[in-house]
Amino acid sequence: MSNALNTDVQILAEQRGRLGLITLNRAQALNALSLEMIRELTRWLRVWEDDDSIDAVLVHGAARAGKAPAFCAGGDIRFFHQAALAGDPKLEDFFTEEYALNHLIHGYPKPYIAWMDGICMGGGMGISQGASHRVVTEHSKLAMPETHIGLFPDVGGGWFLSRCAGRLGEYLALTGHVLKAADAIETGLADIELPSATLPAVIDALAALPWLTMQTIADTLRHHAAAPLATAPIIAQHASIDQHFAGGDFQAIERSLMADSGDWAQATLAALRQQSPLMMAVTLEQIRRARQMSLADDLRMERDLVRHCFHLRPGAASETVEGVRALAIDKDHAPRWNPAQVADVTPAMVAAFFDSPWPAWAHPLAHLR
Repeated sequence: MSNALNTDVQILAEQRGRLGLITLNRAQALNALSLEMIRELTRWLRVWEDDDSIDAVLVHGAARAGKAPAFCAGGDIRFFHQAALAGDPKLEDFFTEEYALNHLIHGYPKPYIAWMDGICMGGGMGISQGASHRVVTEHSKLAMPETHIGLFPDVGGGWFLSRCAGRLGEYLALTGHVLKAADAIETGLADIELPSATLPAVIDALAALPWLTMQTIADTLRHHAAAPLATAPIIAQHASIDQHFAGGDFQAIERSLMADSGDWAQATLAALRQQSPLMMAVTLEQIRRARQMSLADDLRMERDLVRHCFHLRPGAASETVEGVRALAIDKDHAPRWNPAQVADVTPAMVAAFFDSPWPAWAHPLAHLR
């Protein structure tokens, strides 16, 4: 049961012993998720869910020869831009099916190992944060950087970021700060660090086991684990994060950072000022609402939000379309945000994003439980 030699497909799936092995096979695009990949991931997970010969699943990203690894850089933002401008209904399918996949992974009945080697951002976090075993390496770079393109941390980001300690959720959601291995484990977004080069040995060891259980997998990963981690750098900023990102709204967070002359606060303020003031306010509201929500309710909220990101202001008027244009299409890194100033964002602008465009019974994710 292997198509691992087929380089024309974006998802490779094979059985190794009692292990189902999935390879994200779009290396030149940093394994960014396409709609085809989302559908194939969902298909294989559903097949293996009911296959008694498969005890567990491991997901990893195809390597790029001579280049740093990437697990998954997120969703295909060029597709978002093209589809939004063309009115392509596949954009709706993409988010509905991606969020349903995220929910499936969080509730998957068999052990699911996410090998987060290299870049793991956005959609990559969506297919790894629900894993029973979240592995990082010396190359790992984890982030939810959607605010950089006028979006918000979706794929369940509201749910898993809001459950980080203190105000880390607000900080990571608003800034898109990149976490390396030690920080990822400290924040609760990864479980264990292994050397990148051990992946083949880990797969061989798992494939050789007569049964794969949560315990035998954990024991195998620990056997191959890296040396004890150095102190996570984010610990040094935790008190400052809790102080500044506790503000009642985004303007309060901005004022708090402005009042702090320290290098970290000023660098953080400068980073936030590069991003869409409107989507900063929407993101903050998302994280705080999600703290009181189940994963299914959070994903339904995020489906509402992403619909509004492309339809409250259709086409090129969308903050998200403009953000993708500036970052990935024209690459001028000069987005024209509207409004351009934090002070011009009104509560009504933010509230509009949280009005569901569907009655509850017709919601595209109504089936999630």
